[in-house]
Amino acid sequence: MFARIYQPARNAMTSGAAKTKTWVLEYTASEAKDIDPLMGWTSSGDTQTQVKLRFPSKEAALEYAQEHGIEAQVTEPHKRKPNIRMGGYGENFATSRKGPWTH
Repeated sequence: MFARIYQPARNAMTSGAAKTKTWVLEYTASEAKDIDPLMGWTSSGDTQTQVKLRFPSKEAALEYAQEHGIEAQVTEPHKRKPNIRMGGYGENFATSRKGPWTH
């Protein structure tokens, strides 16, 4: 069996970083998906692709893969630098503001 170990990226629709601290072990497909000729739905006999295991660290995920004989490929995350502005939103309402607040 082959698997991929990665740290998920944050959701693009939110500014939060929920569910990005854990590491995920996800199995790769071992067989191609079939298309049902009547309904057009895709199906597969491979149920391992539905399994996603979460681990607190990369080392724990690798240890699990080694114990169960799973060949795993680790994908390192791309870290973003934080976008922190001086003052931020609260600066708009500061009493020490020199000029009027306009857009």
